[in-house]
Amino acid sequence: MRDADYEADLKRYPRRPFLKEQSVWAICVYRFGRRLDMRKPGFVRKLGEKWYWLVYRFVETLTGISIPKSVEIGPGLRIWHFGNIFVHKDVKIGARCTLRQGVTIGNRKEGGPVPVMEDDVELGAYAQVLGGVRIGTGAKVGAMSVVLCDVPAGATAVGVPAKVIAARGEKVLAVEQGMRG
Repeated sequence: MRDADYEADLKRYPRRPFLKEQSVWAICVYRFGRRLDMRKPGFVRKLGEKWYWLVYRFVETLTGISIPKSVEIGPGLRIWHFGNIFVHKDVKIGARCTLRQGVTIGNRKEGGPVPVMEDDVELGAYAQVLGGVRIGTGAKVGAMSVVLCDVPAGATAVGVPAKVIAARGEKVLAVEQGMRG
């Protein structure tokens, strides 16, 4: 079965990524799980589910990347530098997004809302995006930043807690401008 989303993921990697980038292993397992969920119930799907969970846990342990198949991810996901990447099972990630090592995307409290990332979002190393926030199209989150409120489209957010320092090429004075808490 052809998977256009997975093919878009691979286009963002160098040639033969399985030999060079462990992060592609986690993306491959994630996309396999998504394809599996689209199959009709039956023996093949049941067998596939058992295989998926075995491989998922193995790759998760080996790479330190946890992306459950319930996460909605658009085509073209790129993970630079594998390790310590955790994505909550209900998160939505748009197309052509980039994650770096140490990223956490999840809720702030058990059962709480989770982030939505639009297209072309970049998260720096060890960035944390927590709670029911929206990261707008083309936004960038700096390394080691903790995002607890929305980041507008095209903006750059840095710090703990993250503050918008630039939006669409203009300087922004404070987090209150263009963001909700």
